[in-house]
Amino acid sequence: MIFELDHVQLAMPHGEEAAARRFYGDLLGLEELEKPPVLAARGGLWFAVGRHQLHLGVEQDFRPALKAHPALRCDGLDALAARLTAAGASVIWDDALPGFRRFYTADPFGNRLEILTDAGAH
Repeated sequence: MIFELDHVQLAMPHGEEAAARRFYGDLLGLEELEKPPVLAARGGLWFAVGRHQLHLGVEQDFRPALKAHPALRCDGLDALAARLTAAGASVIWDDALPGFRRFYTADPFGNRLEILTDAGAH
């Protein structure tokens, strides 16, 4: 019986770990996790998201996920939007989900991300 989500994986191009660290680590503030050596040899990165994980795996014939996406909850939604905008990332606000404030952005590789918080939080 499935009872919990362990991780979500997004694809990334080969050799772009530094760009992933800047975006997911520096801009989004996620903690990088050490990959087991056998998996680290494949490239990519893992990040902690609360008690779950976001994995970035190298895909040789990379194409960004333009519709499918993880939704990441955060505190300080407005501050994060400002930080992303200042770094040159696109921030597209969307008010279609009742009870939440949210925006969409893309990582450096074009993968879509949803960032949200409860309505009333900033």
